[in-house]
Amino acid sequence: MQVVEILRKLIGFPSVVGTSNEAIVGWIDAYLRSFGIEAHILRGPEGDRANLFATIGPSDQPGYVLSGHMDVVPANEAGWSADPFVLRAEGERLYGRGTSDMKGFLAAVLAAVPALTASPLARPVHLAFSYDEEAGCRGVPHLLSRLPDLCAPPLGAVIGEPSGMQAILAHKGKAAARITVKGRSGHSSRPDLGLNALHAMADVLNAAIATAQELARGPFDDAFEPSYSSLQAGIIHGGQAVNIIPDLCTLEVEARAVSGVDPVSLLARVREAAEALKTWGFAVEWDVLSAYPALSLPPGAPLAGLLQDLTGKAPLAAVSYGTEAGLYQRAGVDAIICGPGDIARAHKPDEFILMSELAACQAMVEALAARCRA
Repeated sequence: MQVVEILRKLIGFPSVVGTSNEAIVGWIDAYLRSFGIEAHILRGPEGDRANLFATIGPSDQPGYVLSGHMDVVPANEAGWSADPFVLRAEGERLYGRGTSDMKGFLAAVLAAVPALTASPLARPVHLAFSYDEEAGCRGVPHLLSRLPDLCAPPLGAVIGEPSGMQAILAHKGKAAARITVKGRSGHSSRPDLGLNALHAMADVLNAAIATAQELARGPFDDAFEPSYSSLQAGIIHGGQAVNIIPDLCTLEVEARAVSGVDPVSLLARVREAAEALKTWGFAVEWDVLSAYPALSLPPGAPLAGLLQDLTGKAPLAAVSYGTEAGLYQRAGVDAIICGPGDIARAHKPDEFILMSELAACQAMVEALAARCRA
């Protein structure tokens, strides 16, 4: 099956983050079985979602992981020219939700399976496809926890996020949380009888702003833009009417950390401000929405040299977006980002990938297969 036809199949599965992915997992499993490859379906605690892991070659030898996520962001935004879950070709462009982020990579890897299985590999190539990456990399930790039972320690992992087929050595870590403050409602003419949750949340918001200002003063890592860790409040909700004391307010904040900084630690001051509200009678809930570490692969790492050889491009120092790569590195597996497409096209109407990008990615995977036969 050609790469475009595989991509057409994958785009046809509306595997939106946070929903069941049984259909797309089942199709990939059947495709791999048609080549004699047995996939491990690793269900997550949600029950209706699973990671998929398959090995081509000897699992008891160190090899390479090709990692991608099967989920996509919703396609509810206005501006789509056609059904986002039906692949549409216009010249060199292939349109559809997930074409760049990142079913294009999955399609290129699957299209290379005939080459991977054409003759025995001395070192294995593992396919690791995860779920709910778009919700803060929720699926892949379950896969990584099983890795020691599935294969020998890998030599490295290639995370196929859209990078224009240029390897990327680093990205920031991220942590996000939702704070819920519950007070007591009442008529606005008697504020003394209520607990204004919106007013209380101001202390938490001020803590977030103060933290953001402090982070802008360093530490710095010039590989990133901006070169410092950051924090922002992104969403706030509260209140029903101007004459009702708001009894509920929610705030969502996120932190992005340069290498060497724990992103969760950047939220500490915000959490302290939230917890302090309990002394005034407010109920407070703190929910972690996502958390993953930064990626930092040394330029001289063997994996960096391998990707430069496979792509013909020198690796890029860093990008601002986050991936599952930091989780692989934290699990003891060297990781690097390299995939087809452009992150600037992702999460937008009429997302697309170029046929030439798919071909370049498939060629990279087939070149890796050749290396693993040596």
